[in-house]
Amino acid sequence: MAKKEVSTIADQPTVSDQTYQITQVEPVLVLGFRDEHLKKLEEAYPETTLTARGNNIKIAGPTQNRQELLEIFAELEAMAKQNGDLTDRDVKTVLALKKDNQQAQRPNPLRNKSVKGDFILNTYDGEAITAKTPGQKQIVRASATNDIVFTIGPAGTGKTYTSVALAVRALKERKVKKIILARPAVEAGETLGFLPGDLREKIDPYLRPLYDALEDMIEYDRLELHLAKNIIEIAPLAYMRGRTLNNAFVILDEAQNATNMQMKMFLTRIGFNSRAIITGDITQTDLPRKQQSGLISIQHILKDIEGISFVYLDENDVVRHRLVREIIEAYDRHENKNK
Repeated sequence: MAKKEVSTIADQPTVSDQTYQITQVEPVLVLGFRDEHLKKLEEAYPETTLTARGNNIKIAGPTQNRQELLEIFAELEAMAKQNGDLTDRDVKTVLALKKDNQQAQRPNPLRNKSVKGDFILNTYDGEAITAKTPGQKQIVRASATNDIVFTIGPAGTGKTYTSVALAVRALKERKVKKIILARPAVEAGETLGFLPGDLREKIDPYLRPLYDALEDMIEYDRLELHLAKNIIEIAPLAYMRGRTLNNAFVILDEAQNATNMQMKMFLTRIGFNSRAIITGDITQTDLPRKQQSGLISIQHILKDIEGISFVYLDENDVVRHRLVREIIEAYDRHENKNK
């Protein structure tokens, strides 16, 4: 860890400057070419003067600014060590996150308004996310008392969104250290290797719904930083093999497309102080006809194990356009008629 001299108003009321010492990387990485990073920080804190000599950065100015800049320099040094470089965008991101933290500590009138449903958390702009339907409320309560929860229901019932909200809340409350979101990558006649782009570009189309949910709940720069540091990890189910997932909130989405072996592999990854939510719609399986969905068989295999809960949602939990509910009901009538 970089050495920091941290003071407070209470113990050093007359001190007007402090020093941050860069110990883990070359000073130029943190300061920037011709001190460009240092200048950007001075622009963000006009009441503070920053002076670099060797690997020491003298910070002179108001106490609050000094404390914040000590934290910022520590973050920048850690990023430079991890990435081997520090870009202008990295500096902007860290500054934006610091500003976001300051705003989050201020009273938000939206948070004091009464909300309908079971409250989960606020979005980064203060909007309340709640469990609105009976099925969604059951997901929240089951997750609070069970380590593993299966949520099974049709499209539009908020299974994924509610699960991601619970994961983000657990991370913000520091009940877990990371969030892992996984999906089976079931290709329609293609393999990931034949798709253009790098790994992230190949798998993003399969994982887009998870990104969409996260972007509602976490400010963009903070989300990008969490993704870069693997505090939030989004990956195909196959990438879970061989891992042990400790201190994590793990979500397996679209689990109806996981085979029996994949489901077993995923569930046996769960480690200490971790919890998991598995979501899926057993009426929309994309697996080949000869392969049974692991989400279908798991209902019989694990039904009597304490600490595992099954939550079933139906058309009454649909929170999308009213036509979605009618479409689901129409398909149910059609399938029942054919049977």
